[in-house]
Amino acid sequence: VQLQASGGGLAQPGGSLSLSCVASSKIFGIDVMGWYRRTPGKEREMVALHTKGGGESYAESVKGRFTVARDDGKNIVTLQMDDLTPEDTARYYCYAQRGYSPIYKYWGRGTQVTVSS
Repeated sequence: VQLQASGGGLAQPGGSLSLSCVASSKIFGIDVMGWYRRTPGKEREMVALHTKGGGESYAESVKGRFTVARDDGKNIVTLQMDDLTPEDTARYYCYAQRGYSPIYKYWGRGTQVTVSS
């Protein structure tokens, strides 16, 4: 497994959860790390990305509530999720990318986040 994610689980609306993902040392020169999510019947969507230069991108629906962070030296990316809503319920996938042209993409197996009272 090249991307190993942990965290997630069940939270109540308004609660918090965190996700963490470690990339295997076999993946070198990672330029982008972050998270996508998918709910049944919907396309996978970008949640948050962190670039090697320190840039961050967030989906509009999570701005101000989620925070992505990255430890470049350890190839670790985390996602702090606050003020969760039922709409955040999804399977979350760790993502890593090498290069921009061509692009080499890596995906974790996903971890479930469920927000319910």
